[in-house]
Amino acid sequence: MRRLIAVLSFAALLAGAAPVLGQEPDPAVVAARMDAQRAAMAKLSRLDGEWRGEAWVDSRTGPRRIFVQAERVGSMLDGTVKVIEGRGFEEGKLTFNAFAVISYDPDKKAYSMRTNTWGYHMDVPVEPTADGFIWTIPAGPGGQVRYTAVIKDGTWTEWGEYIPTGGKGRKFMEMTLKRLGDTKWPSEGALGPK
Repeated sequence: MRRLIAVLSFAALLAGAAPVLGQEPDPAVVAARMDAQRAAMAKLSRLDGEWRGEAWVDSRTGPRRIFVQAERVGSMLDGTVKVIEGRGFEEGKLTFNAFAVISYDPDKKAYSMRTNTWGYHMDVPVEPTADGFIWTIPAGPGGQVRYTAVIKDGTWTEWGEYIPTGGKGRKFMEMTLKRLGDTKWPSEGALGPK
């Protein structure tokens, strides 16, 4: 009898973990989650396309650096996530490269972005606004870094500020990009069945 109870308990445990083990989840649940994610990503659709312009950043070790910044933004997974690649060029040479994925969790009703730069990655909250988005990074116990993006009339302006706790923010970077056009990235070039 103990063996039967143990086997049934193990089977119940596996049944609860079935999606993790490869069993497909309920199609109605999947459809509802993906619909919520697509609706959430629609709030960021103004980002889609290819962008290029000038950017500057105040260096910790020297003078302000001015460079050309290029961004491309598209959707993946049937429009449920947004992907972004940023590339910075100084004197024609690639000196900065970043990649990010923005997603929406319908259970938490929250956006997040996983960003990868300079061998590091982090998950940060993202808040869509009426004309863009804001994302923040903790900056130790004494403050945060906040990036604010405004996309209007074919121009993407984004600036970064260090904001000490209880203090006034200090801008340390800004980019102003013009929309070059649509992109089929990242879906173009995807592998098919043959």
